[in-house]
Amino acid sequence: MVTRAFLKRLKADAAAVAMTEFALAAPLMLTVGLYGLEMANYAVTHLQISQAAMHVADNASRIGDTSTLVDRKIYEADINDLLYGVDLQAGDGIDLLEYGRVIVSSLEVDPDDSTGVQQYIHWQRCKGKKNFVSSYGVEGDGKGDPSFVGMGPAGEEVIAMEGEAVIFVEVSYTYQPIVTDAFISDREITVFSSFNVRDSRDISQIYQADPTSPDTPADCGSFTSYKPAPTLPPSNSGGWNWNWFNGGAGG
Repeated sequence: MVTRAFLKRLKADAAAVAMTEFALAAPLMLTVGLYGLEMANYAVTHLQISQAAMHVADNASRIGDTSTLVDRKIYEADINDLLYGVDLQAGDGIDLLEYGRVIVSSLEVDPDDSTGVQQYIHWQRCKGKKNFVSSYGVEGDGKGDPSFVGMGPAGEEVIAMEGEAVIFVEVSYTYQPIVTDAFISDREITVFSSFNVRDSRDISQIYQADPTSPDTPADCGSFTSYKPAPTLPPSNSGGWNWNWFNGGAGG
């Protein structure tokens, strides 16, 4: 039983007062510290996702074989290498293609348009497990559609010049908290980046390096990453008979 005399002694004990104050303040200070840690990690992750989008757009504008005689061709293998590379660059800490999606589009002028200004998405390649589609159009959009004026936010659309191409990249990622998602109201990070194709490129199509053994395109209809599916241990591993309901437990 707590008596009045005990409370008086507790009040006079400086160590007890300090301990009580610490006990009251610790939860608040811990919460503030964890909040700061989570927000700092979110900011760093957002920066890394932005850099990943820029990395893909920049490199996609440069890829292709090298020739001084014909326009540079690009291959499905080039795009696959590019998508695999950005996953490696982002690192295991982010695991970009497990929790996000990268969409690469080639924005061009419709070759069938007599005005030479109609924009359309010639091709689009995607990778990542996140269920996300482009916010600015899919492959084929703009073909014969004057309402399609480019890719990007309304009023700030990126456009391509006739005979050229613009690589437009979107990256969407679901932030993975290190403490709790209670501190982040919106965990979705979506960024975009675009670069003009650097060299004279053959924009007629994406080629196969070896037509007899074609590389699989990064089709936007599939939602996969490059990581193999985990191998599950055998059902009878660990020294336990998992068929106990048929014959009893084992050791």
